[in-house]
Amino acid sequence: MSQPEQDTVARESMEYDIVVVGAGPGGLATAIRLKQLAAESGREVSVCVLEKGSEAGAHILSGAIMDPKALIELFPDWQARGAPLKQAVTTDEFLFLDETGAKSTPHWLLPECFHNDGNYIVSLGAVVRWLAQQAEALGVEIFAGFAAAEVLYDDAGAVMGVATGDMGIGKDGQPTDQYQRGMELHAKYTIFAEGARGHLGRQLIAKYRLDAGKDPQSYGIGIKELWQADPAKHQPGLVVHTAGWPLDGATYGGSFLYHADDGKITIGFVVGLDYKNPWLSPFNEFQRFKTHPAIRKHLEGGKRIGYGARAITAGGLLSLPKLVFPGGALVGCEAGTLNASRIKGSHAAIKTGMLAAEAAFAALGDGRQRDELTAYPAAFEASWLHAELLQAKNFKQWFKKGRTFATLMTGIEQWLLPKLGIRNPPWTIHRTKPDHACLEPAASQPKIDYPKPDGVLTFDRLSSVFLSSTHHDEDQPSHLTLKDASVPVEVNLREYAGPEARYCPAAVYEFIGDEGSERLQINFANCVHCKTCDIKDPTQNIVWVAPQGGGGPNYAGM
Repeated sequence: MSQPEQDTVARESMEYDIVVVGAGPGGLATAIRLKQLAAESGREVSVCVLEKGSEAGAHILSGAIMDPKALIELFPDWQARGAPLKQAVTTDEFLFLDETGAKSTPHWLLPECFHNDGNYIVSLGAVVRWLAQQAEALGVEIFAGFAAAEVLYDDAGAVMGVATGDMGIGKDGQPTDQYQRGMELHAKYTIFAEGARGHLGRQLIAKYRLDAGKDPQSYGIGIKELWQADPAKHQPGLVVHTAGWPLDGATYGGSFLYHADDGKITIGFVVGLDYKNPWLSPFNEFQRFKTHPAIRKHLEGGKRIGYGARAITAGGLLSLPKLVFPGGALVGCEAGTLNASRIKGSHAAIKTGMLAAEAAFAALGDGRQRDELTAYPAAFEASWLHAELLQAKNFKQWFKKGRTFATLMTGIEQWLLPKLGIRNPPWTIHRTKPDHACLEPAASQPKIDYPKPDGVLTFDRLSSVFLSSTHHDEDQPSHLTLKDASVPVEVNLREYAGPEARYCPAAVYEFIGDEGSERLQINFANCVHCKTCDIKDPTQNIVWVAPQGGGGPNYAGM
């Protein structure tokens, strides 16, 4: 069967009131709230959730400190229900690092965004698995291992649902003996909750021009390890954030180190993807960071047991697209509701999911379908979440002026002004350049030589990917596609020294061959679905699409 022939095979379809794409905190909160409202009113609402991971939580990666505010609204009895929020934050530290030293910020000087009283150190994957259990108990259908690969539109141009990808396509693009056509899921409204740089969400933003008049979206890459700590060094509830070394003063980024429950430490590093030096490797900056005396003391005597990476949508309120379009809505990090100044997004995802659900439920009650859920953005603008994001609206923007100035302005906006009774900064700072356009030619930037890993504290990428339990069937087309196969060598390698070999945290991209005859090899089986390549590629030539089945990482405890 050829490609044109397989495309003519009719897809089976299923009808739902609401289809949700993505079983993260935002998507599951949407589904749960819909079912809660239906139960309260004695109505039937059919809801299904599609999840590309092998199970809910398999692809979830976050620090994470969770503000339970939205969860309390969703489930006031969350503790009695056994939600896995076990380790309360007990101590906050914020360090400014130079190469060997560390300066601690007095607690009274920390802006409100760095205070974590009442918050919990969690495995967000565990929280999501628990949310999935609550959703299924309410009657939500969750289909894991089925990636939404295509948006479906009706004759009027409204979203009418999604289709899952075909299965059993060989790496030559032809159907194998296991070929199975994808399924169409039709809905009155479709809610997209794919997380940062969602494959379908970016298409919707472009099609409906949802980002018109907004600042370009900005991203970071977060790289995380999970350690089993030396019991003598474990301090449950301790939270450490840092800024400074090893990044230079012009590069946005920082770290987190959380002493979780069960003797675990989660440690991670975030680098803004608006960095300009193509020689920079976020993965290697993270490895180097762990060698700092103030950091290594937490890890020595312990053992690394987990690894992962994920892009973070960090542009804030000024980059937030329009949340609705005919037939659907964006929630959580799909839209970009993470509060970068707090390094928190799960509470925002849950809240936006609830607000979208309430708007959709009201619309269904009015007999509506496939129009704009205008009540959702209206409710968002009236919510505590919007007020929180409004206070932090300039956080990422200030960093284009350097870390020192950004630190000063963050202190003014989120420490001094609130003490003066001013919650919303009276000025607005805009960005105009997308992340991929910030990369400078390699010849104009200093080359960075990273030390070799020692295999004890610092590691290479391949051994790291192994810990993520990433798996893809290699007899399928690569889900990392190129618009033009000549660009990686002729542009990226020649002008930028092949940055994809450094910004990818999973050793997916590799230039091989002698000088003058190089080619780009894409080891797509290593991909942890972080989306960094889709964001940072300087010519926007790499397009991430959904792989077949439930391929990707299978995070445990992350």
